[in-house]
Amino acid sequence: MVRPVSTCLTAGRPVTLLTPATVSDRTDGKTVHLDGLNLSRAWCWRSIALALGNTHPVAPLALAAAQRHLDTSLPHVAGDYSGEHWLASFALLALTAEE
Repeated sequence: MVRPVSTCLTAGRPVTLLTPATVSDRTDGKTVHLDGLNLSRAWCWRSIALALGNTHPVAPLALAAAQRHLDTSLPHVAGDYSGEHWLASFALLALTAEE
């Protein structure tokens, strides 16, 4: 049986898409890419919510997921060259997704 995507999402699944990735070392040029992933997901979740509209049951969940991802990685856009020279572009996309 195939479940509609909205059924899975409103049930909080898949958890891996709704939960921000954890960055263990922001000075490591490889693991800091997880901040980029979080910011990219924030951009996508906001865009999905906008496309669905306020009345769709997934829209609030998508906005909440976007905010969690932003809250996790936005404070770390600056501070170490490993991320700061490129993370700002993803942060900008995430913050202006509604426009």
